[in-house]
Amino acid sequence: MPGDPIDLAIAGDPRLTTEDAARLRALHGLDQPLMARYLAWAGAVLQGNFGHSRLFAQPVAQLLGPALLSSVKLLGLALAIAITVGVGLGGLAALKPRLAPAVQGLALFAQAVPSFWLGLLLIILFAVQLGWLPAGGDGGLSFLVLPVATLAFAHLASYARHAASALTAAMGEPHIRTARAHGAGEGRLLWRHALPNAGVPLLTIAALDAGALVSGALITETIFARPGMGKLIYDAVMGNDFNLALLALLVVAIMTMLATLAADLAQRWLDPRLSR
Repeated sequence: MPGDPIDLAIAGDPRLTTEDAARLRALHGLDQPLMARYLAWAGAVLQGNFGHSRLFAQPVAQLLGPALLSSVKLLGLALAIAITVGVGLGGLAALKPRLAPAVQGLALFAQAVPSFWLGLLLIILFAVQLGWLPAGGDGGLSFLVLPVATLAFAHLASYARHAASALTAAMGEPHIRTARAHGAGEGRLLWRHALPNAGVPLLTIAALDAGALVSGALITETIFARPGMGKLIYDAVMGNDFNLALLALLVVAIMTMLATLAADLAQRWLDPRLSR
């Protein structure tokens, strides 16, 4: 981030002198080398001292909790719907090859549609024209419908495409043909036998998306006026709020690493050959 909070303070108050700026930098440790400042911050975090937000004049931990909860609710529901619908479409393409081009076309369309454009269209239709749902804000379940639909549509593309490819390949495996010869139905073959093998690449995608659960969705949260992690991180970076930005990104990194570890363990449970 360019500059530091003292530069912003000087820009906002021309009465501050160069001596005042030097004194403030020394008081807050901003005159120290970058590595020394980072080690001091890391040591404070390990002791449970997360500091205060310069922008909001509140402890960082108090700001992070509500924003994290809002983003997890929003993106958790969106990813759950995207995974369910995407894997369902992939299974349909594997069972009905003649429908595969339609599924692939829908997935490509979902991937190409900008989320801000889709969000604005949903607001115009369901909030402005029909008046069925609120246009934005943070409230009950009705406030989640439009942003969740926007994000779910954007995320289902990768799950549909990978599920269709993986399930189609898995349905041609020898053990599937053996089970089919013993009279197993196509639906049972797909969900009970093929899906565990096809789930390995899908878990990888889900682990990568887990970072989005805690990093928020800046564009969607801005369009629907939701106070989530995306907007919070953006404000912290643009406002040189070091404590808030560093802790928020630390939480994102830790959750992404834990999700990746969980996905690796789940992959080895689904396919023991990966452990060899």
